[in-house]
Amino acid sequence: MVLTFAIAVALSAAPQFSVAAPPPPPGKPAGTPNPKILVIDRAAILRGSVVGQNIMKQVQTLTASAENMLKGQDAALRQEGAALQQQLAILSASVKAAKIKAFQAKQAALQQSVQTQQGLIQGGVLKARQQVEQALGPILQGIMAERGANLLLDRNAVVLGTVDVDITGVAIARLNQK
Repeated sequence: MVLTFAIAVALSAAPQFSVAAPPPPPGKPAGTPNPKILVIDRAAILRGSVVGQNIMKQVQTLTASAENMLKGQDAALRQEGAALQQQLAILSASVKAAKIKAFQAKQAALQQSVQTQQGLIQGGVLKARQQVEQALGPILQGIMAERGANLLLDRNAVVLGTVDVDITGVAIARLNQK
């Protein structure tokens, strides 16, 4: 009896999904247009456009450069750490503590340098993406006007669709022209 009650409560609390379209709102003004939806894939625009590919090449170049620079510093620090390990057994406590503290400071400085480089690269990517978005805005508005659309969604927001409303290819082509 308790199990049946628990199942009934669980089923009544579960979200109910309906396949049928909801009825129109009772007070819908006559002038409200029906939605005409278009879809874009923003990630595909960045991957497929010339400017997006250029951004990715620059990121890869900057990342490789930063890694090469930091690898040398990391290797030198590792060698210093190995040498310090060998010396620790013969050093006095005060000298040992000072050397360990100095070595840890160098490690922290290298870690800070890595984080700074990553931050600079990420900041550059963010700024570049914002510039792409600014250039893309008028293009998308133009496509929407041409097709009589009044709503633009990202492909990630679409669960299921029956018609092809994706304008990503057109947007990439126009962005490449611009």
